Amino acid sequence: MANMTVAEITELLDQAELPEAILAELHTDRRVSVIRLLEKWQKRKASLTKEAARLQQLFLPEQELRRQGYECIVGVDEAGRGPLAGPLVVGAAILPFGCSLPSLNDSKKLSAAQRAVLYDEIKKKALSTKTVIVEVADIDRLNIYQATVQAMYQAIKTIELKPQAALIDAVPLPELPIPANSLIGGDGLSASIAAASILAKVERDRLMEELALIYPQYGFQNHKGYGTREHLRALAEYGPCPIHRTSFEPIKSWGGRQDAS
Repeated sequence: MANMTVAEITELLDQAELPEAILAELHTDRRVSVIRLLEKWQKRKASLTKEAARLQQLFLPEQELRRQGYECIVGVDEAGRGPLAGPLVVGAAILPFGCSLPSLNDSKKLSAAQRAVLYDEIKKKALSTKTVIVEVADIDRLNIYQATVQAMYQAIKTIELKPQAALIDAVPLPELPIPANSLIGGDGLSASIAAASILAKVERDRLMEELALIYPQYGFQNHKGYGTREHLRALAEYGPCPIHRTSFEPIKSWGGRQDAS
């Protein structure tokens, strides 16, 4: 190893795993550049080990259900309960147990770019996926909670691969004909729910970007319908449009929508 150039050692340390004998020999190299390269490799290795442990932890709810004999487990989550405008989207995903989805996490903890990459990976690796869109008129007719509940039932019922058990983010679904666990903060606790949250979030964001082209004055491409300062200023100036939720304040107090097309 002492005869290797720094460039050769740099290339060697691009590997995630190295034999202990090689690492031991590298530790004896007193070149400052090699010492720094080795320190950088060790930090990267520690980070990868920590991430692998986190991802393994995400499969614990699924693992518990598998111990009970359930092999096909669906995760369910929603995106869009809080916004003042736009549809609600519920996602459902059935993952192969222990499948590799690096950086999988609660969709809210990921950047848009990370979600886009994971969305494609989930669609590719999942055994089955389903999204259900609830339009604004149904949200206003049912109320947002009941709209969420009904869409979750529909997603589980209509997903192509019939699940044997379900993991749901927060919302109890007592009428399911299969065993189900509702987990508070489930999108950070279960791989299946996290995958469902990403499906729902990415598809809803894309819908809001399309709606921003129809109603450009509201800036939906930026805030996705949430009650940001920018959105509230636009509402004050232009009033509500056909995709604003009349059951939500302040639209409710204004007496409905107007045709802002």
